[in-house]
Amino acid sequence: MKYQGKCHKFGNDVNTDYIISGKYKFKTLDMNELAKHVMEDLDPDFYSKVTPGDFIVAGSNFGCGSSREQAPLAIKHANIGAVLAKSFARIFYRNAINTGLPVIECDTDLIDAGDLLDIDLAGGVIINKTKDIKITVKPLPKVMITILNDGGLAPHFRKHGGFNFDQGV
Repeated sequence: MKYQGKCHKFGNDVNTDYIISGKYKFKTLDMNELAKHVMEDLDPDFYSKVTPGDFIVAGSNFGCGSSREQAPLAIKHANIGAVLAKSFARIFYRNAINTGLPVIECDTDLIDAGDLLDIDLAGGVIINKTKDIKITVKPLPKVMITILNDGGLAPHFRKHGGFNFDQGV
């Protein structure tokens, strides 16, 4: 899985209410509508700045807070290609993979807002094209790559009738 995009950078401890405010997630289940409000408490113009495939880049503990799946789903529906952070809240991380949103743990200190990245998720390589820097990360396990390629856990189950053990899942 390879991705290209521009970075939108945030700090540490970005909780799920910053990702999608509670004032929206209880009004609608329409993910396309929720996507218009992703990250708006931290950057009111975020949605209008995003180009499909762009990345959210953050510090540590991204996605802390509630365990609702709306946060990673809203990010995915905002056309974000992946989220990169130093660390993720465990429930957010699993919800992201389950909903088909790539998440990458890496040192984000070498990435700034506006930087252009090439990411090889299976190979564990991030190229910061703006700074001509290579960042090596631990590749995701094959099972997670397969689930992401299938669009998330539910689509994977529909496609294969359960876990596809032939693909290492």
